[in-house]
Amino acid sequence: MVYSHILGLSANGSAADEGLVELAFKKKIRQAEFAEGSVLLLAVSGGVDSVVLLDLLAGCAAQFALRLQVLHLDHQIRPESRADAEFVRDLCAGLDIPCRIETVDVPALAKERRLSLETAGREARRRALLAWAEEYGCARIVLAHHLDDQAETFLQRLLRGSGGSGLQGMSLQDGLWWRPLLGFSRQQILAYAAQRRLDWAEDASNADTRFLRNRIRHRLLPALREYNPQITRRLSSLSRQFQLEEDFWQQQIATIWPGLFLSDSDGLRLNRRVLLECHPALQMRLLRESLRLVRGDLKSIERVHLEALLELSLAERSQAELDLPDCWAARRYDQLWLRKTAPRIAGFDLLLEVDVPLRLPDGRVLLAELRNQAVEVDRELGVFDANQLRFPLRVRSPQPGDRFRPSGMSGQRKIKDFLIDLKLEKEQRLCLPLLLNQEEVLWLVGLRRSALAPVTDGCRETLVVRLLEGDDLATKPL
Repeated sequence: MVYSHILGLSANGSAADEGLVELAFKKKIRQAEFAEGSVLLLAVSGGVDSVVLLDLLAGCAAQFALRLQVLHLDHQIRPESRADAEFVRDLCAGLDIPCRIETVDVPALAKERRLSLETAGREARRRALLAWAEEYGCARIVLAHHLDDQAETFLQRLLRGSGGSGLQGMSLQDGLWWRPLLGFSRQQILAYAAQRRLDWAEDASNADTRFLRNRIRHRLLPALREYNPQITRRLSSLSRQFQLEEDFWQQQIATIWPGLFLSDSDGLRLNRRVLLECHPALQMRLLRESLRLVRGDLKSIERVHLEALLELSLAERSQAELDLPDCWAARRYDQLWLRKTAPRIAGFDLLLEVDVPLRLPDGRVLLAELRNQAVEVDRELGVFDANQLRFPLRVRSPQPGDRFRPSGMSGQRKIKDFLIDLKLEKEQRLCLPLLLNQEEVLWLVGLRRSALAPVTDGCRETLVVRLLEGDDLATKPL
């Protein structure tokens, strides 16, 4: 680690510039309307941006009755990280500001979770900041992002294929997160540091062009400035415009969502017809929001994934599936179904004995009873001539090639075709219980009995098989 004194650098600035930065910064604080005594938690890495942020807040905390706390996270990525932590501790001690140092083995975390070092470090910082903010009742978590960070983030997301929703800029305030330096350029920050004679801990990894963000900072942005010297402000302005437009689209999503949403009891179910009636631009944003709800975030989701999901909704096949990053999607007739993972359907083959309740894999119960009186038939009942059956009966899941002869029809039908005609979803077909007498299908449980073992006038004893919800077993009489 190199400790850099700002007087050793070339920075254009004057005392007047310093005063303008302070005035603009105080305006941000007034606009935030903090209650007297509010606690602000500052993320201080020791770099020039966070050091300037700390200096600005320390200089006006008393004026606005604010209390400051600092958190520094030692990522253990570089050998100098411990010295960085000591630098931040000493800096805070000189300002009489409480400082907490936390250590996280980010390389190990990145390896364990298969993340980049940059992503793992960002997640570790976020968790630590949120935990400490909750513990101390902080009004805001203050971050040192500035104008150049905004431009770099925009280019990074653009290069990775983000659409309009992903190109929206960072907000000045987003819940607990507050970024009061977002309107200041890196040049202004360096100029302020020069006038204040500030030192900071230089992170050598910021010059490592193996990282995409550093290549953007040191190569791409300087090249773009040759075409437009104000490219940083232009990209930041464009980010804010995308953010305004995204706010508008969120209002549209909130309007459409009640008609689009069907269920979230087993993943997320959407009304495909409502989706397809929307404008294509709104369709993409609705799909993006759906993925966010199912996954919890939109990491690794790019426009190509949204387009694939839309193609799934538009396809001629009434039932089809699609694997996306950390998400499984399926079209099921007029529904679009999204889950974290594909449903697992396990086959089963069970014996059904008389008067012994049989719990099915889906939680429902089959109960077989012998009767000698007439029984009113409904969909939850299978009624058969007991003298034509061989006990015990079997209950199993469908198998390829299964056939049966539906009651009231001549000839046999493939069970798969019969269920498709009923527009049963693939998962429903695969786990549908079949009641068998030896190898012959008696009943597609809850749907249709076969023509086997019919109850006639001369029938002396009937077998009644009831399909019950698990909770109904002890309460529903025949």
